[in-house]
Amino acid sequence: MEGVSLFIIRGSLVDLSTYQNLRLDTRPSISEFGLSSFKKGSIFLFSCYNFNMNFTELGVAPRLLATLSNLHYIEPTPIQIKAIPPGLEGKDLVGIAQTGTGKTLAFGIPIIQRITSGTFGGKGGGALVLAPTRELALQIEESLRRIGAGTGLRGAVLIGGTGMGPQISTLRAKPQIIVATPGRLIDHLEQRNLTLAHVKILVLDEADRMLDMGFAPQLKKIMDNVPKERQTMLFSATMPPEIMQMAAKNMKLPLRIEIAPAGTTVERVTQELFIVDKAAKTRLLEKLLSQHPVSTLIFTRTKFGAKRLAGNIRTMGHSATEIHGNRSLGQRKEALEGFKRGKYRVLVATDIASRGIDVVGIGLVLNYDLPQDAGDYVHRIGRTARAGAGGHAISFATPDQRGDLRDIERLIKKSLPISRLPTDLPQTRPQRPEPSHTTHYRNRPRR
Repeated sequence: MEGVSLFIIRGSLVDLSTYQNLRLDTRPSISEFGLSSFKKGSIFLFSCYNFNMNFTELGVAPRLLATLSNLHYIEPTPIQIKAIPPGLEGKDLVGIAQTGTGKTLAFGIPIIQRITSGTFGGKGGGALVLAPTRELALQIEESLRRIGAGTGLRGAVLIGGTGMGPQISTLRAKPQIIVATPGRLIDHLEQRNLTLAHVKILVLDEADRMLDMGFAPQLKKIMDNVPKERQTMLFSATMPPEIMQMAAKNMKLPLRIEIAPAGTTVERVTQELFIVDKAAKTRLLEKLLSQHPVSTLIFTRTKFGAKRLAGNIRTMGHSATEIHGNRSLGQRKEALEGFKRGKYRVLVATDIASRGIDVVGIGLVLNYDLPQDAGDYVHRIGRTARAGAGGHAISFATPDQRGDLRDIERLIKKSLPISRLPTDLPQTRPQRPEPSHTTHYRNRPRR
């Protein structure tokens, strides 16, 4: 179609030649793409972004560019393209994006570049990053340490499950970057182990999850302790009213960056559903693990169920481990590192870890139990098909869970394809006993 201008607007491909009086904010630039339909006869105001940019064009400093290149970060993701430039300018922003889209670098690069560039003058200044879970906090700290290598920045990670003593020693070294879970940070504040008076950049990662887990009182107390004059970056997979209220109260004219609407699933993940009786779940799982010989992440609703299922999988002959609230921090770190290195083929997890697992190469996510909240379905399957790779997601639903399925399908705006049960399921194996006191952990604040 010669002479037709084609652009991407908010992730949709649009033929702009059919519109009159269309105003465009072209910063950083507009890219040409293919043709797609769009309602004619309307006037719109949009921000357009070039999704073929590199980190240099985003304003990243040469020293950080070299580090990113050494770590094989070549092309920024859409959330990085949209968030890094205003982040470097010190603007408040609210980023809405799927899990696995590169949010850590989206706020990590502005944090490191602003602190090391002397932006805050002789008064100094630091960053505080809040995360809902210990696993996510550790992974954020690891990512920031890698991209900040050679800068001389000091960091601290404050999470529950470990003693206060080593963390206090780290705080005495006056770290410029602190990554923390809300509960443990409050512990240190109450014991006067640190002050937040020098925080110049505040990041709330997975803010919706923190609210889901009951951290609203802790977040309010932290907000009351950080300086009013600061940059605040809030990242969330969804945008419930509570997040909007938090942004309105604690941020200054925040720029809203939305990569995908709530309920959007990872682009390259295929989805599959089995309707199966509870008694046949383990036999079906054994069959599917033999059909899909890939690194597999399995989700259960309860920590007791996760422990029991991991044991059953080991009796099938597969290397398996589990992550849940009853395991110590050391056990959880060993499980996650072992899964990353391939020591364990299967990791069984509860939803507490669904947004804290960042492992490249997970080929299959299997929902042994459907999540209690439809939004967690999106976060669970977002553990596969990361960084542009493909992946597969399988869910088990019992015949009485039609309502739960409708909630999920309504959220993701598509029907889950139902597969027929294999006729040659393995024979029933002796099962580990069902605990008599199944306890749900949801909405319980964790430190």
